[in-house]
Amino acid sequence: MTNHPSPDEAARRPHLGRRVLTRIDPFIVGMLCAVLLASFLPARGDAAEALGYLVLVAVGWLFFLYGVRLPTSDAFAAVRDWKLHGTVLGVTFVAFPLLGLASQLLAPAVIPVDLARGVLFLTLLPSTVQASIAFTSIARGNVAGAVVAASFSNLAGVVVTPLLVGLLLGGAVGFSADSIVKIGLQLLAPFVAGQLLRPWLAPWVLRHKRLTTVTDRGSVLLVVYSAFSHGVVDGIWTSVSFGSVVALVVISAVLLTIVLSLTTFLGHRLGFSRADRVVLLMCGSKKSLATGVPIATVLLPAATLGYMVLPLMIFHQLQLVVCSVIARRLGEQADPEPVALSPAPAA
Repeated sequence: MTNHPSPDEAARRPHLGRRVLTRIDPFIVGMLCAVLLASFLPARGDAAEALGYLVLVAVGWLFFLYGVRLPTSDAFAAVRDWKLHGTVLGVTFVAFPLLGLASQLLAPAVIPVDLARGVLFLTLLPSTVQASIAFTSIARGNVAGAVVAASFSNLAGVVVTPLLVGLLLGGAVGFSADSIVKIGLQLLAPFVAGQLLRPWLAPWVLRHKRLTTVTDRGSVLLVVYSAFSHGVVDGIWTSVSFGSVVALVVISAVLLTIVLSLTTFLGHRLGFSRADRVVLLMCGSKKSLATGVPIATVLLPAATLGYMVLPLMIFHQLQLVVCSVIARRLGEQADPEPVALSPAPAA
């Protein structure tokens, strides 16, 4: 989850989302480096304990920033277009989880059980913010609607995702009363604090976008390193084969194809305008890596983190590549004039 403009600002900036993946995103490169570092130099002993405290602070900082950045008033404006935003939420928190449950049938024949649970976990996450808005702008959709839909998805996700994890993964990953306390202290409390302080801090955050982007992405990279350190110590690379990784890529592609087809069908079936169909397509098909990694760190046992994060990382990159192509084609159909291309955002 990263900075995004208000609906009015987004409407005045038609070039906001004209970004297409012409190269690998630096954030993805950073995560791959974090995984490699953890694979060869995992944190152990006292270093692992110290890293745990740093991750605790990093997660709190991330959700505090999310609270400061998310425009609550814009998100609650969703009630004025309940049909569109209700459909986005339905795809995000109902259709996606059902597909995640169906994917469990593939274990252990196709992928290990732990990786299958990681696929289910990614389907329980909220949508991205910046990428959804950017791709909606590329496709000449309703940018203001995308801001509201993505914001509302993330506001709901702070509560809904932990509930879904407890309901669908609780028995498998040891979700307990302690998890609920951790949610309150590490996720909700910083988020609420950010929302309360938003009137005073949001202008400063908007003026220092580069600083806050570096700190929140750095926090995510720290959490990724920590997650894979635990995984390496517990033998993730001895139980995940190259074939399993290939299978994850195929499963992610199938999952994304189904959701893109579903959102396209629903957009026409429910009679949305072209601009709103783009919102449903782009916001309904995304899952947030920047939100998912810290949530996994808070909710799930350390021994399972690597397995949970790996499917999310694969799906995240795939959704950016595919949706950038789709968005560009939709934009060219709506406006044949050529546009300047640059990399799409990572979250």
